[in-house]
Amino acid sequence: MSDTLIRLAHVEKSFVKGKEKISIFEHLDMTIPRGDFVAIMGPSGSGKTTLLNMLGGIDTPTAGEISFDGQRIDQYNERQLSKWRSDHVGFIFQFYNLMPMLNAAQNVELPLLLKPLSASQRKQNVAAALEVVSLADRAKHYPREMSGGQQQRVAIARAIVSDPQLLLCDEPTGDLDRTVADEILAMLQLLNKELGKTIVMVTHDPAAARYAKRTLHLDKGKFVEREELAA
Repeated sequence: MSDTLIRLAHVEKSFVKGKEKISIFEHLDMTIPRGDFVAIMGPSGSGKTTLLNMLGGIDTPTAGEISFDGQRIDQYNERQLSKWRSDHVGFIFQFYNLMPMLNAAQNVELPLLLKPLSASQRKQNVAAALEVVSLADRAKHYPREMSGGQQQRVAIARAIVSDPQLLLCDEPTGDLDRTVADEILAMLQLLNKELGKTIVMVTHDPAAARYAKRTLHLDKGKFVEREELAA
């Protein structure tokens, strides 16, 4: 088994707006080892979210290769990408994206509805995920009954309930105060260290980036500086 989980080789991404071709990436290369925790920083418009979307198979490159565990996911069709995401990727967003009409347990269960699991197995997996994020006692609570930090914990439980190898986090603490943000980041660090999750986190916050093992700085579609950080 290779130590490399994700590899981008000569990746290009562009789109056409009117008569103008707008290039986001040109010949972008990137390697993410298995079990890494990478923070990606950069100014607005530098391509951070586009990169995250390509890593998660939500967006595809215009040219170049994206490999996950040795498989070329840039060659997958939509159906293959959907199954690959379901099996291997968990997403964590800034604004939680919880369903307000569902309680915590039901929100966490959503990714499992795509899998051939019995109701009892789904219930067991949901309970385990909520236990990991210390919200077992909030399983029946609705998003409106929880704080922002608790809602983000539910979102993390939803992201890990399928036991994905890769967690993609887009400004996961951008809507939280410093104390709660640090709790969420410490939880991500724990998922990385104790459960071996590979994490890629987009953030504008240097304090958040310090929780990662390393930080990559993206500017105008290129990595301009690489700064190794202690976890």
